[in-house]
Amino acid sequence: MDRTVGLILAGGAGSRLGVLSQNRAKPAVPFGGIYRIIDFTISNAINSGLNYLGILTQYKPESLMTHLQNGDAWGLSGRTKCLKILPPSTGRKDSDWYRGTADAVRHNMRFIHNFEHCDTVLILSGDHIYHMDYSQMVDYHRQKAADVTIAAMTVPLEDAREFGIAEVDSKFKVTGWEEKPRHPRSNLASMGVYVFSLPYLERVFSENPGNDFGKDIIPHAMKTADTFIFPFYGYWRDVGTLKAYWQTNMDILDPKQPIDPEEWEIFTAVNEGARIGDRPPTYIGAESNIENSLVSQGCIIEGEVINSVLSPGVWVQKDAVLQGCVLMNNCEIGEGAQLKKVIVDKEVRIGSKVSIGMSEDMRKNSSYPGLLQDGLTVIGKGAKIPDRCRLGQHCIIDSGVKIEPTREVSYESGSTLWMGNGRA
Repeated sequence: MDRTVGLILAGGAGSRLGVLSQNRAKPAVPFGGIYRIIDFTISNAINSGLNYLGILTQYKPESLMTHLQNGDAWGLSGRTKCLKILPPSTGRKDSDWYRGTADAVRHNMRFIHNFEHCDTVLILSGDHIYHMDYSQMVDYHRQKAADVTIAAMTVPLEDAREFGIAEVDSKFKVTGWEEKPRHPRSNLASMGVYVFSLPYLERVFSENPGNDFGKDIIPHAMKTADTFIFPFYGYWRDVGTLKAYWQTNMDILDPKQPIDPEEWEIFTAVNEGARIGDRPPTYIGAESNIENSLVSQGCIIEGEVINSVLSPGVWVQKDAVLQGCVLMNNCEIGEGAQLKKVIVDKEVRIGSKVSIGMSEDMRKNSSYPGLLQDGLTVIGKGAKIPDRCRLGQHCIIDSGVKIEPTREVSYESGSTLWMGNGRA
């Protein structure tokens, strides 16, 4: 891997994550208690022996940059290792923004050329949850004398339309390619992990066939270069939707699923924004009940937590019940509150005897009918829900919303409360 430079595409807006990615890039969204989504790709890289890594940012990168800093949390700092954040250059004449995945890499070739011994480029996505040894893929690429190698796995045929889909011969050479086809001819789906031989990458950029890997570069490479599939058989999830994000968090709790961040050796800047030891130990009250849940350090559990994932600093007060919830840092759940299948961003305050997601009404969200499914509700960062408030299923609460306390306030399933509507 000493001759390989890695680039992580981490500039995605993640619009299908709704309020979770409203003020942060999708790879910076917290996940699995103490992690961020991008931690999985970076940890895969260092565990594979990769020493040089560039992070290509674009959409609202502040939270991501704060998290990454100089890469020290992943051991990517010092004389022989490197993690460098690569935002769009403001000196570009045509645009200050990358026009696509390939365009982002094209405008960072100088970073690659800083490493004179480099002959291979590993291109990764920063918004997937998986465990992979990239060194095996790079070795496979070299054994095949390939120009391009694409990691791919089989998916259910009904899901294939969401991916780049490959057709291959008996040697796994790509013979056909469709990007998100309406009627896929195969279910071999690209994972957004590519290995390019540097000479071919330079050549294809000089020919300038387009700005996106899936739509432009891969179809071009299939016709003009030796392009192969590297078959992958492990756990991999694209967490680009709220349903997928929630389900992947739930997979951590499922012993039948092979996802195990600790066993995978996933690293993170776990003490980001605080000194080591600032958080107290987790407190579990005498009358509390925790079933099949992940509870992070600094939590206070006095109520009931069932099939839920809690980030550091969450306080669940007496007689409160969480079922199938994902709570991010420093949330407070009031006494007697009941939450079912709710994703709660950081620093949310939910009052006593609040009910969220307990209604049997399954109507879709009125503003974004495709965003929430299966009873999920999502609450944005810093929102305040007063005592005795009732929210149905498929509700969206914008970041910073403060619902005015009244004797009793109720919002039916499918409601959306935006800051633009005033103090809801």
